[in-house]
Amino acid sequence: MDKAFIHETAIVDDGAQIGEGTKIWHFSHVMATAEIGERCILGQNVFVGQNVKIGNNVKIQNNVSLYDGVVCEDDVFLGPSMVFTNVINPRSAVERKNEFKSTLVKKGVSVGANATIICGITLGEYCFIGAGAVVTKDVKAFALMTGVPAKQTGWVSRAGIVLKENLICPETGEKYVLLDNSLKLYKNE
Repeated sequence: MDKAFIHETAIVDDGAQIGEGTKIWHFSHVMATAEIGERCILGQNVFVGQNVKIGNNVKIQNNVSLYDGVVCEDDVFLGPSMVFTNVINPRSAVERKNEFKSTLVKKGVSVGANATIICGITLGEYCFIGAGAVVTKDVKAFALMTGVPAKQTGWVSRAGIVLKENLICPETGEKYVLLDNSLKLYKNE
């Protein structure tokens, strides 16, 4: 596996942990206590704040800022110019750094371009946040969220395909089951 690639215009502060095979592109900045896994791609103008943790195989498109308290598990996709917040009620004249809220982005999540994720919530495994959506509360695993404010408008498979009533992914053939209003991958054992 190749070592990390860091573009000459990117700034990676001493102490940041960058996994093998990761690429950090133009004008990006990674703070000293950030942790980035293997095989990640950080597009142009990405900011990774203090204490941010990014898993393996995470794709972060251009103009995304991950502030203190954001944790992304493996296989996450963050679309262009999507936004994380870190304080519920920011004011220029009031310092609220001790009020930063953590945001957890679970394995396999996709967040569309220009979506906004309000701090302090969890995005469940493999959920799909539509472009421009504003997410203000926790999201269930495999949920499709669209609109402002975001509402669940369906279910998606691990491949990101909207599921029909039979809950079978037409791309992979994987079967899902709905239990207590939560979707789970069906495992025939």
